[in-house]
Amino acid sequence: MKRYSFFSLLREGLRGHTGWPRVWRNPEPKQAYDAVIIGGGGHGLATAYYLAKEHGMRDIAVLEKGWIGGGNAGRNTTVIRSNYLFDESAAIYDHALTLWEGLGRELNFNIMMSHRGVLNIAHDEHEARELIRRVEANRLNGVDAEWLNAEQVKAFCPIIDISRSARYPIVGATLQRRGGINRHDAVVWGYARAADALGVDIIQQCEVTGVSMKAGAVTGVETTRGTIHAPKVASVVAGHSSVVASMAGLRLPIESHPLQALVSEPIKPVLPCVVMSNAVHVYCSQSDKGELVIGAGIDHHLGYTQRGSINIIEEQMAAMVELFPMFSRLRMMRQWGGIVDVCPDASPVISKTPVRGFYVNAGWGTGGWKATPGSGHVFAHTIAHDQPHPIAAPFTLERFASGALVAEHGAAAVAH
Repeated sequence: MKRYSFFSLLREGLRGHTGWPRVWRNPEPKQAYDAVIIGGGGHGLATAYYLAKEHGMRDIAVLEKGWIGGGNAGRNTTVIRSNYLFDESAAIYDHALTLWEGLGRELNFNIMMSHRGVLNIAHDEHEARELIRRVEANRLNGVDAEWLNAEQVKAFCPIIDISRSARYPIVGATLQRRGGINRHDAVVWGYARAADALGVDIIQQCEVTGVSMKAGAVTGVETTRGTIHAPKVASVVAGHSSVVASMAGLRLPIESHPLQALVSEPIKPVLPCVVMSNAVHVYCSQSDKGELVIGAGIDHHLGYTQRGSINIIEEQMAAMVELFPMFSRLRMMRQWGGIVDVCPDASPVISKTPVRGFYVNAGWGTGGWKATPGSGHVFAHTIAHDQPHPIAAPFTLERFASGALVAEHGAAAVAH
């Protein structure tokens, strides 16, 4: 990757970045492709990349109604972990984590992956028993997990107060050392560049307005830039999955909710890992710039707004100060909201549909970012072979008819 000096960066800024080389092409859409991916976020770009790299499909278009990484990919807190309770969830998330570990090298792009560890805090004996159960389940599935007592938690994260007089005393925590954080825009840029190099057309400012069908099979899409024909169309649009599916006459078992997060002013390094608490209901990490990145649960009302609400911010701040009183004097610098789509069992949909040639990757709820490479990898297999990847097989639409749900509501520990 080409490196720039400080003065070359300053020069480019002063002349409006007109001298930057394009990281990927800006092609005009063709009339037809072998496959169309709707959605230019992390999951969509990863799907296109693995379709081209591992399945030899090079005549692919990724359609993005805005700009690459401008949706949920740029509106999350980038926590990476795979310590989920059920076998099916552990498989997909640990598959993703394994890909995360080598993704920067594979894409030849610095995604700023930091395996700093994720702590899930227990505040009472009941919560401790539940988390220890998860540790044992993780180990049975080959997922790294440890149980730490209060003193070991303090040693791993020195700023945590383990006093028994605290309002929420800490009795222990699970630790996944491979977990951590990365840089969301770097990930989507890396996937976009790598997919483009394999011949994938990445088309921005191209909103899909309809899905064309004939005799129960998809034939292409209608867009703001014209009709595009394709025998395979895949929807990977996060919070708007229900909207796109309805264009194909499908009703998905999904609700869309706003999800908010915020960051503090930058401070010196004090938080060496990701800390999550379900009882207090907050999670926090520190970025490389020194900002505290803070999040919690979804807004309970349904909607597609990306604006925040004061009550959610107040709840997040109250929870964080309960966990870390020393942060009470920090100023919050900015806040944002994303749109998450949630299935009844809090697990995703990675599936072909009753419309032949139409595929859906949706319902990741608050856990989508950590699944990005694994989701794209198994979804690409599903599209290429018209059959689910073995890891994705439990997450087809059929489970809502059969009752074979993967109920991860409690095992997610805290929404993020």
